[in-house]
Amino acid sequence: MDAFNAIWSTTYEMDEACGTNYHQRFRDYVQYCQDNDLVVDGAMTDPKGDRSLSPSQQEDPDLYVHINEIRPDGIVVTGAKAHQTGSVNSHEHLIMPTCSMREEDADYAVSFAIPSDAEGVTIIYGRQSCDTRKMEEGADIDLGNSTFGGHETLFIMDHVFVPMERVFMCREYQFSNMLVERFAGYHRQSYGGCKVGVGDVLIGAAALAADYNGVPRASHIKDKLIEMVHLNETLYACGIACSAEGKKTKSGNYLIDMLLANVCKQNVTRYPYEITRLAEDIAGGLMVTMPSQADLQHEEVGPLVRKYLAGAKGTDTVNRMRILRLIENLTLGTAAVGYRTESLHGAGSPQAQRIMISRQCNMEAKKELARQIAHIDTSLDKPQGK
Repeated sequence: MDAFNAIWSTTYEMDEACGTNYHQRFRDYVQYCQDNDLVVDGAMTDPKGDRSLSPSQQEDPDLYVHINEIRPDGIVVTGAKAHQTGSVNSHEHLIMPTCSMREEDADYAVSFAIPSDAEGVTIIYGRQSCDTRKMEEGADIDLGNSTFGGHETLFIMDHVFVPMERVFMCREYQFSNMLVERFAGYHRQSYGGCKVGVGDVLIGAAALAADYNGVPRASHIKDKLIEMVHLNETLYACGIACSAEGKKTKSGNYLIDMLLANVCKQNVTRYPYEITRLAEDIAGGLMVTMPSQADLQHEEVGPLVRKYLAGAKGTDTVNRMRILRLIENLTLGTAAVGYRTESLHGAGSPQAQRIMISRQCNMEAKKELARQIAHIDTSLDKPQGK
């Protein structure tokens, strides 16, 4: 969604300014994806190497996706995209530049689509803490979340040929910033739904843990759950707000309110940490010291585990263990992407949103409001010198 919308409007305005035909190409590509019901990974983040240097200044040029060669029938590209969620179950990868480019970085200002099994593509699956649990025989309880989720990948392209009809930006560095900012805005908006959905599950799991611990009526437990809901719904409200305040672009699709989208994601870099802290508080230390499923199923040890890990009267020990493993999974990221770290760095780290908030907040207009109300005579103010 984020990549489709960002490229849709950017290609339209690029064509207006440059006389290119990218927008029609992209319309055809979207139609192809819809007709064939394809899953598409929107890929923006490059490895970046030395972040104090621009793409063209890197010692290894492949640390940013770049054009090797431009042919009459297409382009050849090399580079990688990191942290690609859903990459292994996507049919297509839709590549975008990762940052604003200058003229000397023109070869890095490139956007295109390739099949996930294109020649020259290597997909390296991500590694997370305790993910070997998935390989254990009969693993179920210890996974916490055995039904949903998966790892990110490092998606590598080594001299991959891209037909020209699948190229949507080719050295138009002037429009790289527009594409990056629009994609980031959409992606930061979507966190007001994505992370809130995870938050709902975590809040429910914490409430169940309180039930199994026998303290659902304790006033401090109720207060902590209320605070978790308050924080989670605040994230949701911001996601809804930046969507509702969106405006129609020249191309016909809608662009979210950029300021509110960045505020939404800035909150997401903070509130999940507090939601997680409260969940771990309610769950108790057993969440990280609990015996394994193998111990639970052991002929001699199993009855001891059931006896000494029993919770509130009328509740089942196994169910208590299951809910604690789910909280562990969501908070520590043992079998899925870590809720906290992904909230912090996904769709851009905190400083990226703060930069955009500074750009979008229109501070001069706010100053003028204050001047008018305070009856400021600006002619009396002396220009600031040395």
